[in-house]
Amino acid sequence: MASLLKNVSNSILHAFNALQQEKPGFVNKSKLKVLTANIAVILDLYGVERGLDQYRSTSTLNFDHFKYYLMKEVFLSVPEDMTLAQQRNFETRIEEVCWLVCRKDFCSEEGVKVYTADMVFKLFRIFCMLADQIEAQDSSLFCAIAGAEALHIVQQLLSSLGLDYETDNRFEYLSNTDTVLTFSNFLQLIDFQECTDIKDCREPLKEAVEDMYQTYIMDVIKKGYLLKRGYLLPTLREYWFVLQPCELSYYKHSNEKELCGTIHLDSKSSVRPCISNNGKHEKVQKFVVSFRDRVFELAAMDHRSRMQWISALQLAITYSTGKDGFQRDIASRRKIQRDIENKRKKEEERLKSSHIKQVEETKEQLEKERHARLAAETQARQLEALAREDSRRVAELEDMKMTLEKLLEEESQAKRDEEIVRALQARVLAEEWEKREELEQLQEDQKTILEQERQKRIEFEVLQKEKEQQLKDAERRLKQLEEERERLDEELRYARQKIQHSEETKELMEARLQAISPRHDGDRVRRVQSFMSSTRERPVTIESRLPTLKRPSKVQ
Repeated sequence: MASLLKNVSNSILHAFNALQQEKPGFVNKSKLKVLTANIAVILDLYGVERGLDQYRSTSTLNFDHFKYYLMKEVFLSVPEDMTLAQQRNFETRIEEVCWLVCRKDFCSEEGVKVYTADMVFKLFRIFCMLADQIEAQDSSLFCAIAGAEALHIVQQLLSSLGLDYETDNRFEYLSNTDTVLTFSNFLQLIDFQECTDIKDCREPLKEAVEDMYQTYIMDVIKKGYLLKRGYLLPTLREYWFVLQPCELSYYKHSNEKELCGTIHLDSKSSVRPCISNNGKHEKVQKFVVSFRDRVFELAAMDHRSRMQWISALQLAITYSTGKDGFQRDIASRRKIQRDIENKRKKEEERLKSSHIKQVEETKEQLEKERHARLAAETQARQLEALAREDSRRVAELEDMKMTLEKLLEEESQAKRDEEIVRALQARVLAEEWEKREELEQLQEDQKTILEQERQKRIEFEVLQKEKEQQLKDAERRLKQLEEERERLDEELRYARQKIQHSEETKELMEARLQAISPRHDGDRVRRVQSFMSSTRERPVTIESRLPTLKRPSKVQ
């Protein structure tokens, strides 16, 4: 819950600063685990401190990192619908834990002797409620109370001791808007030198501190005796009433030890005056407090007290739904008012400084103008002397003027002649440029023609190489064909020899057949003759298959 962490943030910061040792603004995680565990136990959480080991990679944490861890891991589990009384209970227990950590810094033997440890703790809680967190030069945080808030507490304590604040000039510096006090400085401030007899001063101081504690911390809006009509016995009985934003409690006596009952207040409650039938003859002034289905009839001793109680009850009903409480809201309003006043004073100081700066600038400007006037008068006298000197020189210059005019006329004639020569030179130069451009054009044309000739020569060389390659291929093919023809000629001669040999063999066989010529072998003889006739035709077939070889013509 953000409001709970916000309300106890200053107390946790005091405990955090009490744990730091070496580097200001940083505390070891092992020490913070103990503080975290104690706060978590109050909120009924266990084991959340072990998460500090995995939270960030450093062994130490500053207060912002530690506060962020508390918000995410501890206070986030607090329910949002918690009542103001429950929240006040948690605040008390958490601040007690923080006080146990940092009390050694404020309750030492050399410290204040007028206040007891319990009184210092109550002052500590009041201080934490009214203080703000301020960043030091070494980037560490500390709690400090504004001088105006400290002055308000000093006034209450001095009034409880019967001392006159108006005649005491020791506290005038607290009205300065830039004055802030730490808790140690605050304790030294309220350690009044007038309390020479500690025993006589301690009791009224204890009562004053207790009243302030109930006002600021317990959020007591009003106390006093009232008459209440009983539920069973309809008679008015006197009780001691204590009004807080959420409840109206009543006790038998003002020592508030025997609680008789509590009237709860919320946004649906209401309070209104009760007009009696007796009118002016009524001795008490009655009013009614309605809470849901119940109605409580109360009475004050006079009309003024009744109006005060009605106004206080309406204020308590208004703040019953809030989470900050009545005194915290008033303190925040005072802080806003102080901030507005500081801004206003700073703006006034800025305007005042700017006005002073303008006045100084005006004085400087006037002084500069005075010096400038004196310098102008001195310069005027110097110019007057120079004018007389110039009048003397004018006569000399007149004579020089006549001489210079003659020389100027001669120079003008020389310039005219020079212009004529320059015109002729310009014409010659223009013709020269034209000739040069024509020569450059001819050079460009010649380069183009040479480039074309070079391209043609390259093409002719490529074509000649292709023709030579074709000639070489043709000669190689011709040589192959000649070798093929010689091989075929050799095969032809071999075939002819075989044919001749076969003819000889045939004639020999025919002779043998004629010599034998049996009748029964006529068919065989005919077959042999047909075979021979067929073999007689083979040479002609082989020769007909031979290709005709021609020698290729020479490539041009």
